[in-house]
Amino acid sequence: MKTDPERFIRDNTALCAPPHVPEIGLHLADEAHELWLKTEDELEAIGLPPPFWAFAWAGGQGLARHVLDNPELVAGKKVLDFASGSGLVAIAALLSGACSVLAADLDPWAATAARLNASANDVELDFTRSDLVGTDASWDVVLAGDVFYDRTMTDRILPWFETLARRGALLLIGDPGRAYCPRGRMELLATYQVAVTRALEDSETKRTSVFRLLPER
Repeated sequence: MKTDPERFIRDNTALCAPPHVPEIGLHLADEAHELWLKTEDELEAIGLPPPFWAFAWAGGQGLARHVLDNPELVAGKKVLDFASGSGLVAIAALLSGACSVLAADLDPWAATAARLNASANDVELDFTRSDLVGTDASWDVVLAGDVFYDRTMTDRILPWFETLARRGALLLIGDPGRAYCPRGRMELLATYQVAVTRALEDSETKRTSVFRLLPER
């Protein structure tokens, strides 16, 4: 029997505010362990990928906080939220006055979660499951929270990010200290101490930085 994503999300999450972004409500997992175990046990039965959309990761929280505190970065701009997950950063951009926001994530469950979360915050966002790496739709700003989590991902997206930055797009990255984050190619804009779930991270807070990717010279 096929599981309905919206019903599953509503049944296994609660609408609450991430600790570092209290202005925004998200459908988040009440207990990380329970949902992750359910994912492992029922993956083949219901077709549920790891539910990254069910948690407010530190990189996304830090980036969303920075956008909300500095709305001029996105106000009136065409914005892409890459690897959007829950849609947290995309929602922050809309609340900060972006003229349009496209949230992109390959996970079909993320599409449902982002739609529900946008509705909970009285905003509308566009969502795509297309693989946008290597494309350019003339975005003014590209937002990316916690995307440098392994070498394969970094090697794939960094050249694309640099191409966008060279033609003038503003690339803003939220990173909680991942090993493959190319800090030497970026300008530090802000640092936050973000509360996280110990079940998913190795501590109760993560030092999270927001960077601007510098155009490669």
